[in-house]
Amino acid sequence: MAPHANDPSGLATGLSATQLTTAQDSAFVVDSPNVAYSDAEILSKYNYRTTQIKRVDDKVVAQPKSSVYDFKTQRNVGKVGVMLVGLGGNNGTTVTAGILANRRKLQWETREGPRAANYYGSVVMSSTVKLGTDSETGNDVNIPLQSMLPMVHPDDLVIGGWDISGMDLAAAMDRAQVLEPTLKSLVKKEMAAIKPLPSIYYPDFIAANQGDRADNIIPGSKACPEHVEHIRKDIRDFKAAHGLDKVIVLWTANTERYADIIPGVNDTAKNLMDSINAGHEEVSPSTVFAVASILENAPFINGSPQNTFVPGCIEFAEQHKAFVGGDDFKSGQTKMKSALVDFLINAGIKLTSIASYNHLGNNDGKNLSSQKQFRSKEISKSNVVDDMVAANNVLYEKDEHPDHTVVIKYMPAVGDNKRALDEYYAEIFLGGHQTISIFNVCEDSLLASPLIIDLVLVAELMTRIQWRHDGEQEYKSFHSVLSVLSYMLKAPMTPPGTPVVNALGKQRSALVNILRACVGLEPENDMTLEHKLF
Repeated sequence: MAPHANDPSGLATGLSATQLTTAQDSAFVVDSPNVAYSDAEILSKYNYRTTQIKRVDDKVVAQPKSSVYDFKTQRNVGKVGVMLVGLGGNNGTTVTAGILANRRKLQWETREGPRAANYYGSVVMSSTVKLGTDSETGNDVNIPLQSMLPMVHPDDLVIGGWDISGMDLAAAMDRAQVLEPTLKSLVKKEMAAIKPLPSIYYPDFIAANQGDRADNIIPGSKACPEHVEHIRKDIRDFKAAHGLDKVIVLWTANTERYADIIPGVNDTAKNLMDSINAGHEEVSPSTVFAVASILENAPFINGSPQNTFVPGCIEFAEQHKAFVGGDDFKSGQTKMKSALVDFLINAGIKLTSIASYNHLGNNDGKNLSSQKQFRSKEISKSNVVDDMVAANNVLYEKDEHPDHTVVIKYMPAVGDNKRALDEYYAEIFLGGHQTISIFNVCEDSLLASPLIIDLVLVAELMTRIQWRHDGEQEYKSFHSVLSVLSYMLKAPMTPPGTPVVNALGKQRSALVNILRACVGLEPENDMTLEHKLF
C-alpha cells in the first residue's frame, strides 16, 4: 500500500477511506496533509521552529528559524526481549515479578487490603498527554502517552539476563525482601523457572562485600575478547530461543567504581577494542557488556551511575550505528530534586545550598558503602542542577553554583525502604532566606522497576523511528546516544558536544514532542488563546 505514491512531498493530502481504515487500530487519527498512514508506516512532515541568537555589539538579536523534517515510524513492533544485567538483584526480580503479575492480572491481599497489578510509576504506561482541545466543549483532551505511537506492551516482553549470583528468581525475590508474601506466592513457580546466565565479575570494579554473591561467573577476572564473544552468544541464543525480533540489554547490576579515562586505553574506539584484546584492567564489566551489545545491534542502557560509556565506547556505538543510553535510574530523591530546583530557580528564588542525605539497607546500599562505588553515585546525584543554575544569569554569576553535598549510608534494618532527607536553603527578597526540608521514604525497587520498563519501551520505539531533512532522499536513525531517555536517568547522556538537560519538565516535553512530531502534531503550547481572545 502506498498512500502517498502520487504526492511529490511524500505525504498524502488528507486521510483517504483506505488510510482511515489502516489507522483505526490507533487510539486516535491525525487528519492532516502532513500525515500519511499505511499498514507498515506512519509518515509525517514536521515544521521544527527554533530561535537562533546572535550577539551584535551589546545587543542580543533573536532570529526565528524554521526547518522541515520528515519522520517515518514503523508500526510493527515485533516480539521484543529484555536482557537484564543483574537479573537476580532487587530491581531484576521486582520488574520480572511485576510483569508476570500484570500479564496474569493478579490480585493479592495485604494488611492494608486487596491490591491489584498495575504499572504505576511508569511514565509510558500510567501518564497521559494533552492531545488537543475538544472542538465542542473547549476542554482539554488527554490520552495515555502509550497510545501516541505503536509501542511494545510490557506484558509482552520476554525477560532474561545475567547475574553473578546463580539463585533462581524465586529465591532471589525472597532475598530481596521487596514484595508482599502473598504476591510472591502467586508468581513463585514462574520465577523459580528463571535462572540467570553466568555473568562477568571483575572484583576491582565493585565492592569487596559483593564477593560472597559471586557464584555464577564466567571464568576470567579482567576484560578479554572471550568475554565479549560469550555475551554476544548469550544475546544471540536468547533471541533465537524465543523467536525475538530484537533484544534490549539493560544494566541494573551493582554500581561500579569510575573507570579512569586513559589516553591510548579507552579514549577511542580502536584503543578500547585493543585494550579489551590486551586484557587491560581499566575496562569495566559494564563496558564489556556495552561493547557486546553494540556488536549485536542490541540497544544498551546503563541504569547505574558509573561511566560505562567511556569516550571509546561512545565512538564505537557511533561507528556501528547502535543505540546506547544512560546513566543511573532517576527514581526518588533525585527526581524530586530536579523538579523542585527547576521550580525555585524559575520562580526567581536563589538556591544557595542543597544537602542530600539518604540511608538504605538493600544490596545497592551495601555496595555503595564502599568509597569508590559511592563516588560514582555522588557524581551522578551532584550534577542534576547544573543546567538549571546556568540558565539563570540574573541569580547566578558565571561559574557560581549552590553548595551541594550528598551522603549515603548503609543501614541494613530499613531494607529497600530508603530514607531520603533533603534541605534546600535559598536567598529571597531583601536578603531573607527560605528553607525547604523534605523527608522522603522511597520503596527503592518499586520506583526503579517502572523506569526499567520505560527505558526499554522508549528505546525500542527509537529503533523504529527514522528522520530526514525535507528534500533529502535517505532516512536516517537518531544519534547513537539516546538523549530522549533523559527523563528516566539521573546523569543523562547526550551526543558529544551537545548540552545536557536535567530539568524534569524539559525532559518530559522533549519526549512528548518527539512523539507528537512523528504524527505531524505541533507541540502543545498551553497559551489557551482560544479562551482569552474574544
